[in-house]
Amino acid sequence: MTSDPHALTTIEQVRAIIGEESPVVRSKVFESLEPNAIRFIETSPLLLLATSTPDGVPEVSPKGDGRPGFVVVDEQTLLIPDRKGNRLIFRLQNILANPKIAAIFLVPGTGETLRVQGSAELTKDPAVLERLSTRGQPALLAIRLHVERCFFHCAKAFKRSQLWEHESWPTDFHISFGKILAPKLGGGAELEQAIDRMIAED
Repeated sequence: MTSDPHALTTIEQVRAIIGEESPVVRSKVFESLEPNAIRFIETSPLLLLATSTPDGVPEVSPKGDGRPGFVVVDEQTLLIPDRKGNRLIFRLQNILANPKIAAIFLVPGTGETLRVQGSAELTKDPAVLERLSTRGQPALLAIRLHVERCFFHCAKAFKRSQLWEHESWPTDFHISFGKILAPKLGGGAELEQAIDRMIAED
C-alpha cells in the first residue's frame, strides 16, 4: 500500500478532480468497428498491442509490417499477422493464457488514435496466413481479435508531446542493443558490434 497521504483511492475522489463525462464523450464508444474506424486501420502502418501475463502483469509491444493497412479488418474482427522476430513470443503466450487484449492504432501525422479491445485467439489457418502475405511471404501465424469495444482517442497527447513535429525530434538519439547486452553477456566492443549487426540484419 502507498504511504502517500494524497493518494486517491476511490472513483469519487477522482471524479471530484476530473469531473463527470458528457453524454457526447460516452457516445463515442462502439461495440464494433464503424466505417471511419475501418478506414483508420486500413491506413495505419503501426499498432501498439497490449496483453497481460497469466498473473495479470500488463505488457505492450509495437507491431508494424512495412506498409499501411497490414491488419485485415471487418466490423467485428481484426486479423493481425505475426512474422519472424526475436522468438521471445511474450505476447503470444500471454494471449494463450489470457485472451483479453487491446490495441492502439496510429497513423503518421495524425493526432487521433483508435483504441480497440476484445478477445483474441491464435490461428495457423493457411487461407488466413496467405491473406496476410507481404512481399510474397505469408504470415507465420495470426492473431484473430474479436472486437468488443472501440473508440477514437482525441489528439491532445500528440499535440502536447509534439510527436509529429520534426523540430522537436532529438537529432542524436539512438539505442544500441550491443552497448546494452554485450556487458551483460561478458563481451566487449567486438560482441557489441556483432549484436548491432545482427539486429540491423534481422
